Amino acid sequence: MGNGVLILISGPCGSGKTTVSRLLADGSRLPSVHMHTDDFYEYIRKGYIPPWREDSGDQNETVMNAICACAREYVQGGYMVYVDGVIGPWFLAPWRALAKRGLDLRYIVLRPDKGETMARAAEREQREESSLQPENVAFMWDMFADLEEYEHHAVNTAGQSPYETAALVSRALDAGLYRIL
Repeated sequence: MGNGVLILISGPCGSGKTTVSRLLADGSRLPSVHMHTDDFYEYIRKGYIPPWREDSGDQNETVMNAICACAREYVQGGYMVYVDGVIGPWFLAPWRALAKRGLDLRYIVLRPDKGETMARAAEREQREESSLQPENVAFMWDMFADLEEYEHHAVNTAGQSPYETAALVSRALDAGLYRIL
């Protein structure tokens, strides 16, 4: 594989994944790519199931595999690839397979406190059936509240600006932290 690095920036809606990922990609000293996982769900034109619904499992697995395959190609091309999305430990299998094949994979979960997450999500434009509905945001935050074996990949970002979080994450990445083997 090329000498790029794949960095998964995860967390619940409203945690700052997209903003921080863009800052990191734009500030990278190497060629970089920012992949926004929500875009891959929007590619589905017919048969789309909101990814937080119980019956979306097969679709979500397919989308995650497509994102993983695309990210792998960029990494093999030597890019620093920042993938932002709701990628919990339950979605890590295809990514861990890449790491087992020698790809440098990092996994970071941004986790502001629940109140801050809820407030950020409430500020965004709402659609009728949206992951940003308060009950969906609270549910997702709870899913990231205990990461078990990946708990050391969580970054408490409560009260931080996106720039502060990006600087913190950048220093940690430079130090070789958050690696998945």
